[in-house]
Amino acid sequence: MIVRTKSGNFQTGNISTLLDFLGVKKEASDQRSADQWSVGIHKVAGDVELIASVPFRLSADVETGQGLPWTLSTFDLDRFGERIDPQGWDFKRYMENPVVEWAHRYDIPAIGKIETLTIDDQGLHGLVFFNDKSFDPFGWSIGQRVKAGVIRAGSVGFRVMEIEIPDRETAKDGTSLIFRHQELLEFSICNVPANPYALAKTTEAAKTETTQELNYPTFWGGLFNNIQGE
Repeated sequence: MIVRTKSGNFQTGNISTLLDFLGVKKEASDQRSADQWSVGIHKVAGDVELIASVPFRLSADVETGQGLPWTLSTFDLDRFGERIDPQGWDFKRYMENPVVEWAHRYDIPAIGKIETLTIDDQGLHGLVFFNDKSFDPFGWSIGQRVKAGVIRAGSVGFRVMEIEIPDRETAKDGTSLIFRHQELLEFSICNVPANPYALAKTTEAAKTETTQELNYPTFWGGLFNNIQGE
């Protein structure tokens, strides 16, 4: 998981680092190692933005008007061993200003907007509308690239209120953390996602393909190495 701090810097780390950022503490009597935390639901004290490149799929092969129907988030396991509960999304405040960003950049104008966000057992869904060419050639061009399948990645920025540390049985499939209650802050289209699972797929492709890790160097990995001086 990627953390955007209040200073605007991006940081990443293991689950212990993330839980420290979120202000989740172990019981004083808990003498277990730092990477073992009490199972169950935890309220979050820290106020930071997390950026998750969750599985991101086109939910239809055709446009609806000028909007593109997208699945922004699902309960699927990401490469960091984390899941986002679809029923835990709170997007009321986001819908007051439902902009689509480019690569999580707050310093450039939004390239579009989202309408009619909905939740079901499969995930978080909405219609993406890219800006018109008449006033935003760049935003329009990103939309054209998405429609052509050149850009197929995206991710959500959100603030976490509750997390769940899974028990041993739940963790058998690799799940290390479940976000149970989270507020949507922003949604971005990206050239390269924070992890290779965040690729847009057509409905037909989503039915016939299984998600698998792609072996290429990620932009994010290089970015964090530079930030941390590694």
